[in-house]
Amino acid sequence: MAHHLQFDDGFPPPTSSIAVAIDKDKHSQYVVRWAIDHLLITNPTLILIHVRIPNLQHQISGMIDAAPDAHGGLTDSDLQQLFSHFHALGSRKGIIIKEAILEDSDVSKALLEYVNNNYITSIVLGASTRNGLARKFRNHDVPTTLNKCAPDFCSVYVISKGKALSVRPAATNSATSPKLASPRELRPHLPSDQSEQEDGARAESRRGGRHERMRPNDSPTMDILARGPSIRTSLADGSDFESIVLETPRDATPPSSSKGVKAEMKRLKLELKQTMSMYNSACKEAVSEKKKAEELHQWKIEEAHRFEQAQLAEEAALAIAEMEKAKCRAAMEAAEKAQKLAEMEAHRRKYAELKAKREAEEKNRALNVLSNNDVRYRKYTIEEIETATENFSESLKIGEGGYGPVYKAKLDHTPVAIKVLRPDAAQGRKQFQQEVEILSCVRHPNMVLLLGACPEYGCLVYEFMNNGSLEDRLFRKGNTPSIPWRIRFKIAADIATGLMFLHQAKPEPLVHRDLKPANILLDRNNVCKISDVGLARLVPPSVADSVTQYHMTSAAGTFCYIDPEYQQTGMLGKKSDIYSLGILLLQIVTARPPMGLTHHVERAIEEGKFAVLLDPTVPDWPVEEALQFAKLALKCAELRKKDRPDLGAVVLPELNRLRELGSSSKSSNSSGHNHEHHFQSSSSQEDLSNLLE
Repeated sequence: MAHHLQFDDGFPPPTSSIAVAIDKDKHSQYVVRWAIDHLLITNPTLILIHVRIPNLQHQISGMIDAAPDAHGGLTDSDLQQLFSHFHALGSRKGIIIKEAILEDSDVSKALLEYVNNNYITSIVLGASTRNGLARKFRNHDVPTTLNKCAPDFCSVYVISKGKALSVRPAATNSATSPKLASPRELRPHLPSDQSEQEDGARAESRRGGRHERMRPNDSPTMDILARGPSIRTSLADGSDFESIVLETPRDATPPSSSKGVKAEMKRLKLELKQTMSMYNSACKEAVSEKKKAEELHQWKIEEAHRFEQAQLAEEAALAIAEMEKAKCRAAMEAAEKAQKLAEMEAHRRKYAELKAKREAEEKNRALNVLSNNDVRYRKYTIEEIETATENFSESLKIGEGGYGPVYKAKLDHTPVAIKVLRPDAAQGRKQFQQEVEILSCVRHPNMVLLLGACPEYGCLVYEFMNNGSLEDRLFRKGNTPSIPWRIRFKIAADIATGLMFLHQAKPEPLVHRDLKPANILLDRNNVCKISDVGLARLVPPSVADSVTQYHMTSAAGTFCYIDPEYQQTGMLGKKSDIYSLGILLLQIVTARPPMGLTHHVERAIEEGKFAVLLDPTVPDWPVEEALQFAKLALKCAELRKKDRPDLGAVVLPELNRLRELGSSSKSSNSSGHNHEHHFQSSSSQEDLSNLLE
């Protein structure tokens, strides 16, 4: 037997009740949303029904509320969470959500009893998840059972994935069908021998949707049971009349005559009550029709107002359409021109990529031949590496990057820096091979020197750079002295010279892709050298000279230094390094982090406050030359590749001019000379301490 929970506010369901059967699966959300969008038009109330199948063992032991049932039922907390989602949906839609939890071993039976007892006019439920073969050899599923056995006054909607799969409309008009009276309300007033006729009257009331006059051989209680609350009120009002009939003296008429009069009075009373019920229904229909008429009148007024607004909007739209047509014609002409240019560029790029592919294949064959040559670099064993680093002691660790840690050591009585590949480094082995192939084939004063490697364990041995990285010196790591402006101009020219060497490499240019202060190392004489070429890429000369771009599958580099156009399109070119160089040059004169640095420098130049952004640790900045230096850096950091200057024709000559300016003014400025001498003497002392170690 199903157990019904009362509604939250204690009131019975409305006259036109709409219910939705829900469960813990995701299909219930589609069902509820469909019911809200298609059925809740005049009545903003929705009843959510969940049937919980009880566990027989828990029922026997009295523990049914302690745990979920054996068939996957929900606990009270799970039910609360299930209903809370739909309450939130109802509050957004302005819908009143009612809850009803039924407990029965047969879901179809529980839903049918609830529909009959509460006069549900529409019930919505999800489609069955079983296939047709399973439904053929097993019992009917819940939607099929409700479609066949639901009462005539109830419409059944079966929803699948937000769409109505089947609809079984009600056979009777729900507006005129009175609600069934509860048997507990009427049974005390009826004789005990009329219980069977009472059940028949209830069934007849549900099927017919209207009440016929009682035949002479029918029991009077059949129409009584079919009446709603208004009939029960009439029965209570007519109790005095019944008592008068019942209190008629027994000796006034013979017993047979008294029974006939009593039966006739009951029949008349039932006819009166039926008439009252019909009158009440007619009154309700009249009020409803009047309300509908008022709503229709209001709707007509609103439609007339909307029609006027639509006419005005149409006139404005016509005027705008004429303007848009003119713009469209101009845009089409421009599009045709652009399409022709795009076709020419696509053909040109396709030819360049095919040529680049052939050259790349030739390059790979050459590199494969070179990879078999063991004379390119000195090979060290892992035992030599461990001895030099004292088994990778933390005291000798001088830095760490994405590739792995870097240790200071001595090999062959020479100070070296050993970079060790981390086992979990992403693409570390590929970067190792790339760096060995590039550094073993190139030699330049502004490129870090590769002394040897341990290929089996991914260890790279470099020359030791006494002054560390440019990043540590700019931000004065370890309280080191600041770099004088003359040396900064010299470092900038050295970086551009080394980058120019990579871009002019033969047989194919090299793009560094990760140029930043952390990858610029300084020796004891403040000569800078570019390191960490593990992300460098070979670009075919035809691509580098003609198209200036080369498509890569994924962008690589460090955020804030990586070319925005390369990051978005994957098109790599030599000017991708020019953007990184521009950010690096701005850091050389400001000693500030790279995030938003171009914006701050542009605003300072516009407001005439550029001197405020210069590194305050340098006392004798030549502001005019530093301003020219910053403007050149901003041109290098343009967002579009085509707006950036050429490295060899524009950038490098200007940086060499500023370096010469710093060298020529060294003797004329004694304070700057003392500052530079202090920086160099501090570096020399650090070199001496490193050698004594």
